Amino acid sequence: MPFWTLRRKVVAAGTLMVALTFGWAAVVVAVALAGAHDEARSADAIAVLGAAQYNGRPSPVFRARLDHAAALYQRGLAPVVLVTGGVGSGDTLSESDVGRRYLVKAGLPDGAVVGLPAGGSTSSSLDGVAHWFSGKESRRVLLVSDGFHMLRLRIIATRLGLLPFTSPATNSPIRSNPRRNVTYFLAEGFKVPLTWLFNR
Repeated sequence: MPFWTLRRKVVAAGTLMVALTFGWAAVVVAVALAGAHDEARSADAIAVLGAAQYNGRPSPVFRARLDHAAALYQRGLAPVVLVTGGVGSGDTLSESDVGRRYLVKAGLPDGAVVGLPAGGSTSSSLDGVAHWFSGKESRRVLLVSDGFHMLRLRIIATRLGLLPFTSPATNSPIRSNPRRNVTYFLAEGFKVPLTWLFNR
């Protein structure tokens, strides 16, 4: 009788599904814990992850991130704010340029806000942050985004040689919408393992 009988195949498949489900759930819990913890502290720079912009105006999600970064800067936690974000489909302006203008208009010194070259993904945006740190002895960066994003940011930033700390934007409309927030956290259960494996 062959080893892989139909019954054994079904049992093996079921066991694998249960293991994958538990693994995914464990990652979601880790994402939630990372997103609930604010590590705001002194750093060499604050880096804001971009989000959508509409004709030169930051979207509500992006605005919440920028406002949070501005508050961290006003607390004296870092001397410079780095703004990331590329050009969205159908747009002519980059998120980084729009975010930089918003922060300067909000009262931050022009020399304290740096718009980084457009990045089309989380990985490429953080690569731009790492490039800004090139040649610097200290590489402490305070990362600002939504809570669901924090664990993935920390993984990528660490692999790029940065010393990351995370500070989620508390007033984000994603956070204030339980259904939307949960959806993002559940999706991270798949994205984080992919980031761990492929650094994307």
